[in-house]
Amino acid sequence: MLRPQGHNYLVTLLRASKETLLFSASTVLLLAGGLAWLLAAQTPTDVLWYAGNLLGLGFSVVWTVSAIRRHQLSVDVIAVLALAGAIAVREPFAGAMITVMLASGQLLEARAAARARRELSLLVERAPRTARRLVGGGVVEIPVDDVVVGDLLLVGTGEIVPVDGRLRAAAVLDESALTGEPLPVERVAGDDVRSGVVNAGKAINLVATSLAAESTYAGVVRLVEQAQASSAPFVRAADRFAILFVPLTLILAGVSWALTGDPVRAVAVLVVATPCPLLLAAPIAIMSGLSRAAHIGVVIKGGSALERLAAGHVMLFDKTGTLTQGHPVLADVVTAGDQMDADEVLRLAASLDQVSAHVLASAIVTGGTRRGLALEMPEDVQEVHGYGLEGTVGTHRSSLARPHGSSATPRRRGCVRCVVAPTWTAP
Repeated sequence: MLRPQGHNYLVTLLRASKETLLFSASTVLLLAGGLAWLLAAQTPTDVLWYAGNLLGLGFSVVWTVSAIRRHQLSVDVIAVLALAGAIAVREPFAGAMITVMLASGQLLEARAAARARRELSLLVERAPRTARRLVGGGVVEIPVDDVVVGDLLLVGTGEIVPVDGRLRAAAVLDESALTGEPLPVERVAGDDVRSGVVNAGKAINLVATSLAAESTYAGVVRLVEQAQASSAPFVRAADRFAILFVPLTLILAGVSWALTGDPVRAVAVLVVATPCPLLLAAPIAIMSGLSRAAHIGVVIKGGSALERLAAGHVMLFDKTGTLTQGHPVLADVVTAGDQMDADEVLRLAASLDQVSAHVLASAIVTGGTRRGLALEMPEDVQEVHGYGLEGTVGTHRSSLARPHGSSATPRRRGCVRCVVAPTWTAP
């Protein structure tokens, strides 16, 4: 059930390869023809530019027929007429140039679609494929689809919970993949745990309460599959006006031919009217938008979703007061007394956390580095998952752990920055 979308991604990849080949071939033919023209080699020039013309004409016909089958009016029909007209009146350079412009737009569309699918496929590929079942005092690794309700499962440190279950003992979990909350959450025995979360503490046991196909993460995968299956084609800027633009262009071309008696005039109108900048406008904008969104951690399923987002006026977030970046950030260091200043406390904590796998360790190390503190490599480090670690930093024997009487991790939901308050053993 939980499977990577190999088929869909392969289809997108093949389409992107086809568009890349078209763009490369049309560009080479145009440039090679230009070089032959500079060398006054008329026959090679004509052959190369006519080849580019025919290449563009063939693909344009296919795109136009495809649009007609979808009952969509497209400005590609103007490109078809312009390319055919350029061949008829022996103006191959114009046709070769149009081919390059059309290929550029198709390539950008294919790249944007491939990028959107790639970002979404990362979510699917993260789905666990196996689970470890406890049987008779031993551990047996089985396919996640073979898990049945009531199975006792073992989830090691850093592993993803394979199915929804109920904890047999307390656990520290990283639920950011499902909730976006950056800080790990402490769950007690008997709490329900959703598949897709990461075990951020020591190894845990849980009893499966649902099948893999019915678990939370499987539902996320299904939503991704449905979103990709329903992804609409790109709506190019020029296609929005096709219902008026195409008839008007054909009328102007016909009038030019009738008034002058010269078919070249009609072809000139078609060439000028081929809306290459408009054909490129939407793919470029969508490619830029998807890239920018992915850079700041926002995954958008495709161009159609991005276009619909522009029409929105109200945005609702199911969060508890704030939006998070998905990872913790050190905001401040609070000391219990005046024996050691905050920077020194942070320096020792960051030095010790350089060798820790705890989910908060990177935030503390990054906080110390950004404040310009000179970190040292710790020695004789001992760490107990879910409780803390201790080691020697320079002349200090230091421990970094939960404060007495508190939970292992801050419980403030929705916070982007939380105070880290380590406890220390006197040097």
